[in-house]
Amino acid sequence: MPYELHYWPMIQGRGEFVRLALEEAGADYVDVARQDNDAGGIEPMLDRLADPHDPRPPFAPPFLRDGAVMIGQTAAILLYLGPRLGLVGDREADRIWTHQLQLTIADAVDEAHDTHHPLGVSLYYADQKPEALRRAQGFCAERIPKFLGYFERVLEGNGGEHLVGATLSYADLSLFQLVAGLRYAFPKATAAVLRDTPRVARLHEAVAQRPRIAAYLGSERRIPFNEDGIFRRYPELDG
Repeated sequence: MPYELHYWPMIQGRGEFVRLALEEAGADYVDVARQDNDAGGIEPMLDRLADPHDPRPPFAPPFLRDGAVMIGQTAAILLYLGPRLGLVGDREADRIWTHQLQLTIADAVDEAHDTHHPLGVSLYYADQKPEALRRAQGFCAERIPKFLGYFERVLEGNGGEHLVGATLSYADLSLFQLVAGLRYAFPKATAAVLRDTPRVARLHEAVAQRPRIAAYLGSERRIPFNEDGIFRRYPELDG
């Protein structure tokens, strides 16, 4: 049976980190909510989230179904998929290290999201613009350099091409997506940081040129960045 990915059909969001792993591996998967209603649509995802009889319900999308196994949370999904897709090393130490890097990427993603929703997700961006500007200024000046500088150091310590070991891992794919999102949302600030983190910049470009990833990025399966997702381009926030 193909993997079933359940995520919102109109945004890249946190589901994109899972999509990239599935696409790079050439895995057989169905993006369920992006099918038409007769084939699936969004209802199975909403039904699963609201099922009062599910003893192990996912908190929110994304979640992945593999037969009888259901996994929620992006990092947990990738921890599960990594060895099955050949996107993590065989040693336990490498798997835990890759997972740790993924969790750090998740921290960066959360902070990027909070630049445009610093007071809460129940408010529109228009309701929190002054707070968003202050949050974004700190993110651009301090946090983007902190995160990308950390990954630059990891790459340097591992030979420069990959974050873990000598081959591509799902952490490399996720770092690509983080950089892509930051370049969309904060193009000026991110360009300045990438000049000081050349290994991160090279990894981003190398992942984009991998045959399956390049094909995916050029296809309709790749949802464009937009102002409903995690990474949103509001020029006034780009320090």
